[in-house]
Amino acid sequence: MPDVVVVGAGIIGAACAEALSAAGVRVTVLDRGSAASGTTAAGEGNVLVSDKQPGPELTLALASIARWPALLAELREELGPDLAEAEWEPKGGLVVATENAEALEKFAALQLEAGVQADVITVADAVALEPHLTPDLATAVYYSQDAQLQPVLAATTLLAAVRRRGGEVRPGVSAVKLRSGGIETCEGFLHCDAVVNACGPWAGAFSEAAGAPITVLPRRGMLLVTAPVPFAVRHKVYDADYVGAVASADADLQTSTVVESTQAGTVLIGSSRERVGFDDSIRVAVLRVMAQKAIRLFPMLAQVPVMRAYGGLRPYAPDHLPVIGQDPRVPGLWHATGHEGAGIGLAAATGQLLADLYLGRPPAVDPFPFRVDRPAVMAHETDR
Repeated sequence: MPDVVVVGAGIIGAACAEALSAAGVRVTVLDRGSAASGTTAAGEGNVLVSDKQPGPELTLALASIARWPALLAELREELGPDLAEAEWEPKGGLVVATENAEALEKFAALQLEAGVQADVITVADAVALEPHLTPDLATAVYYSQDAQLQPVLAATTLLAAVRRRGGEVRPGVSAVKLRSGGIETCEGFLHCDAVVNACGPWAGAFSEAAGAPITVLPRRGMLLVTAPVPFAVRHKVYDADYVGAVASADADLQTSTVVESTQAGTVLIGSSRERVGFDDSIRVAVLRVMAQKAIRLFPMLAQVPVMRAYGGLRPYAPDHLPVIGQDPRVPGLWHATGHEGAGIGLAAATGQLLADLYLGRPPAVDPFPFRVDRPAVMAHETDR
């Protein structure tokens, strides 16, 4: 019998399960689909501090970006390189502005005060870092802490550690409802002491079924993938509009330029954000806008064919902060959700924080801003 059942085998559920199992907690992970097949599979693998304003999320991001390389090193030692490969790349990030240099430089100064390594550089230095980047820029900021990993590999690595420690990962098993002493699943009742809601965009629906509704809404995002052009883009590069899109509460479509390479040499082009319920369909008109904006930053991309497009839903909380912790209304119910497009980067610290709270250890970061019973999350909406 497990001590804890984690519902959701994406990157957040996997990180929570790994952190709990590392402390000796018996864990079972359930997912109605296959592991890492939802939001995690639709992400870029961003591990960023550059896009976050000073505040609780940035604090969590700094803790996570420090934890990820150490955690992956520990798992490689425990599991071996074949089971613990996540394509970790501490590549650094480059944020550029084509106009209004003052706004980006002011934002970077605030981040610097908050502990981020943010260096304002000249346009010439930016082009030296990225030779294919347009020189038609107003300013640029280099973020050496930004990194990238392969999200599906990262999640499956975390889940492999859970299995190695005696835990279970059960794909194709739906959680139906909480009951006293455990959780009802499509395969029967599972006894446990606690249940973690790590259902991503579906966390709101799960919370309703559990009798403790929280406001977590789906927000759609899309990406383009080009044919391989090795070493064409060396860092994560995005325009300053991306920061505003991340922080926006607007439900309407927003696009901003994000360009980066993978280890396979393909180039990922993003990004879009749009609140359209659970509609995860791909819209060609949005992809066209994203491609046009990317070409403005990297003109050479006009000659590179696009191989495919993909997208998915991200779990959005109205105040743009994750929900991490115990629900005060239902004994044994915990939540780890609401990370929107930052879940990959925030996962390592989220798992550690949830495990700290569950075990009564001093938390790695202040949990108060992420508590379940805060107004923006408890103010239940019906437009899911």
